[in-house]
Amino acid sequence: PSIANANACGGEPPAAVGRNPGSSRFDASMPAPAIVWFRQDLRLADNPALSAAAESGRPIICLYILDDETPAKWRIGAAQRWWLHQSLQALDADLRRKGCSLTLRRGAAPRVLAELIRETGAELLCWNRCYEPFAVERDKALKQNLGIEIKSFGAALLHEPWDVQTGSGEPYKVFTPFWRAARSMPVRAALTAPRALKSYDPKITSDALEAWALTPRRPNWALGFETEWRPGEAGARKALERFVDERMTEYPGARDQLDQRGTSELSPHLHFGEITPAQIAAAVGDGAGSDKFMSEIGWRDFSHSLLFHWPTLPESNWRASFDAFPWANDKALLRAWQRGETGYPVVDAGMRQLWATGWMHNRARMIVASFLIKHLLTDWREGQAWFWDTLVDADLANNAASWQWVAGSGADAAPYFRIFNPVVQGERYDADGAYVRRWVPELAKLDTKFIHKPWLASGQDLAKAGIRLGKNYPKPIIDHGFARTRALEAFANIANKN
Repeated sequence: PSIANANACGGEPPAAVGRNPGSSRFDASMPAPAIVWFRQDLRLADNPALSAAAESGRPIICLYILDDETPAKWRIGAAQRWWLHQSLQALDADLRRKGCSLTLRRGAAPRVLAELIRETGAELLCWNRCYEPFAVERDKALKQNLGIEIKSFGAALLHEPWDVQTGSGEPYKVFTPFWRAARSMPVRAALTAPRALKSYDPKITSDALEAWALTPRRPNWALGFETEWRPGEAGARKALERFVDERMTEYPGARDQLDQRGTSELSPHLHFGEITPAQIAAAVGDGAGSDKFMSEIGWRDFSHSLLFHWPTLPESNWRASFDAFPWANDKALLRAWQRGETGYPVVDAGMRQLWATGWMHNRARMIVASFLIKHLLTDWREGQAWFWDTLVDADLANNAASWQWVAGSGADAAPYFRIFNPVVQGERYDADGAYVRRWVPELAKLDTKFIHKPWLASGQDLAKAGIRLGKNYPKPIIDHGFARTRALEAFANIANKN
């Protein structure tokens, strides 16, 4: 793609500058304000859009729009809404300490922005870029139609998707050369937060956050979220400090162990922009474990590059050959997987961790995704949709690229014959069964040698542990050997047709 694509997403075409003559509600004697449109950048530090507005000298309107209309299919899911509520609360409190506050509006972003510009006579609009296809199209249209000066900035990734290219100017399709090229490029320096913000004084109507009903009530299925997470910029900063101080050195080996807290747990903070990759890069430096950790941040960049250059990634197989794949799509089996009732303990533990906390260990994500796709022959888009609604860190680029990677239909994907054995995966990455015991308490008293395969335990061992297979814990919903053979035949079938 040419640089025209960069301009479509983040460039700044000429825009008319001047007070909007259609407004009669603003005070023309006051300096025209700047609007900072917060999106997936709910922070003050290293926020180029906020810094640019502050440096303009104009009074500032800090705006967040809950837009469930523009994304159409990909409006944010239930778990993300819980996080969003907490993060917006934290952002407003942080802004108030700087002399500003957060204005909340709900509706289609183009309409909300046009209305606010008419109300206030704003002459400058600043935002940090998003890379979802609907966001790219929306932002391109806004730059053409709003009629005021617009400044957009890159801050969500290490490098913009159009900046990391092959020698022939094409996007990378394989991660390793992508990351080699990206690592050779300097990462921008992170910005400090503005010392103070000049607030736009006239009263602007704002929705009450509670009126958006982002958090669950009856039942409150997010109770477990509250003990696991601290949304907001301060929580993100603390999580990064804890990871660097306590976990990074051991990260290369510990990150796959299900029974350890060996990962950074930064993904939801990154998704909501409470912290940036530039801040992370500066914090981890070149210490032990940093190379492996930064390569995972690189996978995030790679996923966003794939989505930017192939915008149908969440809906369509990246490899067209998979369009002929014979999915079984058994709804009863899908439901058992969603509920963590497959009879395979490590799969069930992962799915129950997801439901309880809005998050799942990355190794568990690979295990449960492989099981759904390759054991149950369920279309990867079903798993993607479930994760979209239940993950607090559900990110369109990461979600789509990762599900297609497991399926074998995506870029640089796992080979089709890589079919995880859930028993082997459990024994390898949860050797003592601590992960299973925590999230599948029905099995807590079972002997470790059977914890990942309770169907092989004797009746006496099961009775001693209080387990009645098929009653208080399910028998396996599918035989591993049968499922593996069936999946290999299905994948071989489409391979032979191409």
